[in-house]
Amino acid sequence: MLTISDLTKIYRTGDKALSNVSLTFPKGQVVGLIGPSGAGKSTLIRCINRLVEPTSGSISLSGTELSTLGKRALRRERRRIGMIFQEYALVERLTVMENVLSGRLGYVSFWQSFSRRFPGSDIQRAYRLLDRVGLIDHANKRADALSGGQRQRVGIARALSQEPELLLVDEPTASLDPKTSRQIMRLLTEVCSERDLPAIVNIHDVPLAQQFMQRIIGLRSGRVVFDGTPDQLTEEALTAIYGAEDWTAMRKDTEADRAAEAESFSRLAAITA
Repeated sequence: MLTISDLTKIYRTGDKALSNVSLTFPKGQVVGLIGPSGAGKSTLIRCINRLVEPTSGSISLSGTELSTLGKRALRRERRRIGMIFQEYALVERLTVMENVLSGRLGYVSFWQSFSRRFPGSDIQRAYRLLDRVGLIDHANKRADALSGGQRQRVGIARALSQEPELLLVDEPTASLDPKTSRQIMRLLTEVCSERDLPAIVNIHDVPLAQQFMQRIIGLRSGRVVFDGTPDQLTEEALTAIYGAEDWTAMRKDTEADRAAEAESFSRLAAITA
């Protein structure tokens, strides 16, 4: 379980990115963070693994206080937190397999990592993960030869290779088309369910969050202004998060997109039957 208490982040410029945020994330729950640009979504995710240092507050993962750890202890604890980035953060010149194995760097010696010599158990795990994300046939392909959706799948496999207790996901679909976005979100929620793995997903696409998230947290100006289920995300709640907008029109557009996607799948099934 992840527990955040009174988390505050004030940058050197004086900007208050987070203000007394208190949240609890139980095991196995997939949570979407939504809110306008500058609401503090990315800052919250990065404070959890201390890519951004909190100004004050407490962050506890399974009883370990992360906010006060020294550098060596923090490196050790980061092995328990998988991170999936918007821009994939792959090493382009390395193969898919090598990128997935990089998730094991925190578990091997310097010389093993330098020479990229990993234990056989790590290699077998990487093959299983590549099979799970649908990339087993691309294991020896360079990362820069992949599509955006494939790169994100590599990022998911790399994070899972850490065998984490928590996944942090920063805008995983921002660079993807609508169909690929749904495929990636479906994959994320499935692997979290299979491993009873909690995940916090910073996502700018509200309909996508409503479709795939179990719980949605809305941030505005660094404060939590909504915390509930997708069904509870009413027009009033959306207005509290983003400000006034024609949310009815947005829902109609989303329903039309889903209907079109369902029709395309039906046609594909008929062709391949």
